[in-house]
Amino acid sequence: MHGKVDLGKAKGLKQSEVKKLERLLQKRVPKDQILTLDLADSLAEVSSEIGHVVSLVVNRRGQIVNVTLGQPFEVNMPELRGVRVGPGRFCGHRIIHTRLPQKVVPVNREEALEEISKENLQCLARHRLDLLAQVTIDEVGAFSRARGEHGKLADRVHVAHLLPGRDEKGRLWKVLPPDTVRKTQEENFEELIGALEEEFRTHAPGLAVAEGEERAFLIGLVSDGTDSWQVEDDLDELAQLARTAGATIAGRMTQTRPMPDPKYFLGSGKLQEVALSVQELGATLLVVDQELTPNQQRNMEEVVGIKVIDRTEVILDIFAQRAQTKEGKLQVELAQLKYLYPRLMGKGIALSRLGGGIGTRGPGETKLEIDRRRIREKINFLEAEAGRIAGYREVQRKRRINDHLPVVALTGYTNSGKSTLLNSLTKAEVFTEDKLFATLDPTTRRTTLPDHSPVCISDTVGFIKKLPTSLVAAFRATLEEVTVADVLVHVIDAGHPNVLEHISAVHDILSDLGCVDKPMITVLNKADKVRKEDLAWLFQQVPNPVVVSATMRFGLGSLLGAIQEMLSDVCPERQKYSA
Repeated sequence: MHGKVDLGKAKGLKQSEVKKLERLLQKRVPKDQILTLDLADSLAEVSSEIGHVVSLVVNRRGQIVNVTLGQPFEVNMPELRGVRVGPGRFCGHRIIHTRLPQKVVPVNREEALEEISKENLQCLARHRLDLLAQVTIDEVGAFSRARGEHGKLADRVHVAHLLPGRDEKGRLWKVLPPDTVRKTQEENFEELIGALEEEFRTHAPGLAVAEGEERAFLIGLVSDGTDSWQVEDDLDELAQLARTAGATIAGRMTQTRPMPDPKYFLGSGKLQEVALSVQELGATLLVVDQELTPNQQRNMEEVVGIKVIDRTEVILDIFAQRAQTKEGKLQVELAQLKYLYPRLMGKGIALSRLGGGIGTRGPGETKLEIDRRRIREKINFLEAEAGRIAGYREVQRKRRINDHLPVVALTGYTNSGKSTLLNSLTKAEVFTEDKLFATLDPTTRRTTLPDHSPVCISDTVGFIKKLPTSLVAAFRATLEEVTVADVLVHVIDAGHPNVLEHISAVHDILSDLGCVDKPMITVLNKADKVRKEDLAWLFQQVPNPVVVSATMRFGLGSLLGAIQEMLSDVCPERQKYSA
């Protein structure tokens, strides 16, 4: 394994100083030792001569794989980003770094030494390092060296390691009392790490991650114009979305700030707190309850060390799992590509093959443009297919119009019971489940009204707050069933605590589709689970209400009667059959 020297932002180093840094890569540490006297002295000497903090990354074989001119939190090493090696395991690397003296004059050696900085301790937790060892450069030795005399540079060592859970002060780490280099060398590193990992496995069951399991940590932002209770409700819904997508919820956190940070979405300090919580809870996925820009997504991943997705990606993932028909799969793929296309530039490293050339013109840009062009071509193809589907549906609609068959579209918030209601009204066998977006593919069934006239009832995809615009565009052909319907039946979950917000969200989407003014019946579904006084209050808040329980099959006759009455005004030419 070849080591690497990272000079960071340092400028003006002599060639001899660079070579001394490179020679550190040739050092070795016995597998059962944290460090050696020789390594500590060499590290302190180079750091003191250059006047910069130097950080070494050491693997468990004792090889120095990285030398960075900077603090541990400035080490840029892929092996330290997003390492998931299983429950109760650390990343297999430790960092040994120097702390420069504050002065170059002799001081009282009994004076308490400053402990490891908070940024470096956060680095320890974020990357799940085996441990962090800080070698303090002796001020007396540095002063003697400055005068050309012999002086010991490596003075004392602070060692910090992770804890299985937080201590009484809420910290995820423990900093051991400072000790001499010689005594630190005598500590058995393998026994220490073995005992710590065993303690994590025994006392931190929350860190266990099953094979293939995603543990999601949720993030919300209380910004200007939003209330904290509203954000908490949105996070509750996001948690339900994440569970529907197959993830378990490890935790959640919110921040109050006027507007999202353009770089990190959250403030940088809050994001560090999130990174620590993610490591503490063993989360493998960070889910943000707003749409992220490509830069925000990439920057957040660099800090927290795990995959970061936004609300839109969660919904797209659910749609990809739920789509069954060729039409549904096509529309989901179109939505996914439209979401991915502007984010290709944010993939940077993954798509880069940057080589020679003037400036930045080279193979990297060519690779990116090839990928963008292929996606653009695929989008064009899928849009053409979606247009063909729209044409097919238009033929079906014209046939119904010619037959004077009125169309009633069931619309509403996801999981409000639209598919169950369709099954109850038409004896259909549409798949139903108590999950968000259980069914995506539109279904139209024919039934008979009380006056024995036929009617077509269409079940459409459910709506949700912050429905991604890419989904609305991709499912335009499906949603046109709503726009061309003669009557809309707005199905609401009357027992949901946020029922009014759900109603408002549905009206907003219907307004975007240009059909909010259509004749509408409001179905207060799941009435068997609602108190009578709450039902009576909600009855007064919505237009043309009908109380129904689709699962208990009561109120269906009243609903069909209301549909018949409204169709008599809207479609007087519809077919009627005598009894």
